[in-house]
Amino acid sequence: MSANSKIEWTDHTFNPWIGCTKVSPACDHCYAEVSTPSRTLGVVWGAGQPRRRTTPGNWLQPLRWNAQADAFRAEHGRRQRVFCASLADVFDNEVPNEWRAELFDLIDATPNLDWLLLTKRIGNVVGMLTPLVNPFSLIFPNVWIGATICNQAEADRDIPKLLRVPARVRFLSMEPLLGAVDLTPWLHCWRKLNCDYCEGRRIDWVIVGGESGTNARPMHPDWACSLRDQCQVAGVPVLFKQWGEWTGTIAASMPVFGPDCYMHKDGRVLGEAGALADGGTWHGMYRIGKKVAGRELDGRTWDEV
Repeated sequence: MSANSKIEWTDHTFNPWIGCTKVSPACDHCYAEVSTPSRTLGVVWGAGQPRRRTTPGNWLQPLRWNAQADAFRAEHGRRQRVFCASLADVFDNEVPNEWRAELFDLIDATPNLDWLLLTKRIGNVVGMLTPLVNPFSLIFPNVWIGATICNQAEADRDIPKLLRVPARVRFLSMEPLLGAVDLTPWLHCWRKLNCDYCEGRRIDWVIVGGESGTNARPMHPDWACSLRDQCQVAGVPVLFKQWGEWTGTIAASMPVFGPDCYMHKDGRVLGEAGALADGGTWHGMYRIGKKVAGRELDGRTWDEV
């Protein structure tokens, strides 16, 4: 529940509690719901279900990481990043406010850690944190706030809310990416003179990735490449986390014979006969598993932060 993480964009994961409710298309195949800790503890997902707070020993982990800050910086040349929470949502309405207050006491007690709070409920952030600290960005300079965005509708609805949050860093996790998304208005927001909601703020960092797991949905390569290109033009760091279960890019060394399906950039997925009959532009997609698919985009990794 808290450990040195295999997630490419963080060093540690910390879960103050476990449990959540699905609120987005990105939640449809939630890995956290079927994770080992959730199953072992019998956590039931959904509205009205109790969230399971983790052990006191687990809550001590960030204090240990904080104490190791000098050694970490000497080895890596930067601060440690902590993803909170991989098996829950800090800004979940079902979580007791006292738990959230205790979490921010812990964040305050670990100033040598950068806390990455990723939420699918970005509209709750300001309201939930204002009673604790106001403005919290001045008291918690080590907090990064991120919003999960899986399609254009979520971008249009939630990115303006993210830009209202007075956090040190604002980032997007676009995983699983389920459609084409134009981020241009928010990547270049600092250029706008008449912006009525963001006070000159813009997105600081974008994470992109496809879905993994048994029921994973494919990600069209054009969607990922477009986001990478948008970020490059705007000078915003981009991290391509993974293709996921599916890939549209096949290397000569991969043991495959032909596409498992064909995908249109509008999100439609068909078999070969259907794609040929349609006559549009279709991309062959291969279901080869997360490990084989890898995380290269256009022949290289993108690990900008």
